[in-house]
Amino acid sequence: MSVYLGTYGQVELQRQFDGGDLRSTINPSDVNATKKRFSFDFEHGQLLSGDQVEITSTDGTALDFIDSYTKTSVKKFIHVDELDGIRLYDSFAHAVNGGTTNATALAAPANDLPIRVKVENAKYKVLAQVNGYELNTERETVDTTTLSDEFRNRISTLMSGSGRMSCFWEYTGNTANELPNYLIELSLRTRVGSQFKARFYIKRTTHNPGGVAANDNDEVFYEFTGVLTGCAVQFAPDNTVQVQADFITTGSIQLRMDLETESKMLQEDDSELLLDQGTTDAILLDP
Repeated sequence: MSVYLGTYGQVELQRQFDGGDLRSTINPSDVNATKKRFSFDFEHGQLLSGDQVEITSTDGTALDFIDSYTKTSVKKFIHVDELDGIRLYDSFAHAVNGGTTNATALAAPANDLPIRVKVENAKYKVLAQVNGYELNTERETVDTTTLSDEFRNRISTLMSGSGRMSCFWEYTGNTANELPNYLIELSLRTRVGSQFKARFYIKRTTHNPGGVAANDNDEVFYEFTGVLTGCAVQFAPDNTVQVQADFITTGSIQLRMDLETESKMLQEDDSELLLDQGTTDAILLDP
């Protein structure tokens, strides 16, 4: 028997966009080519620094507010400043850091440009500074007891989940990871929603207390889509600043096990196909 420590857990988040597309117009006066900055009309908090967005012109013309760009659609990471000005970047890390050095060069468009903006975040990122998480599952039941029954009967119906993440607050640092301040920003989103996808790891490849070499690279984790329902910042002079985010799940909750087991070729009766008659060596599939 092995004992697994919580210090080897991990939380990964994938940003989601559960609202409709944002539609607006980029005017020539909205673009500052010198500062590599542009803007358009959207509600404050709808787009966050680090979001990967796809910008598409809705009239079929090229996105000429990007310098020397001739296509009608582009996918970039964005940095949003305190005045809702936007800069475009090729990487998440550059977008979180901001600044003009790594920003995409812009040019003033010739005319007003109608656009559609959609958030498209395809990769999971490790949530930094996590000091604990909790995931609860609950199965609802329906009472089917009849008048003649001596004992109550129930049948199971829907399953739901809820939980909490706790982190030390941070808004700068290792920008390869998702920063805890994102949870606060996510909770304030309105139109585009506070939805996210998550992986809560119980066992990672770096932790193997059992000592069995074959289990070194095994991973066990929960995977689900959640909606942030509340976010609290704990601030006290005698303690660290922490963020606690409460969530509920939407859709399925899956317990996934990525195990390094040998894949063997089987016969129709599920017995192993052997290398040679009279041996016990099975034929292994190429991983």
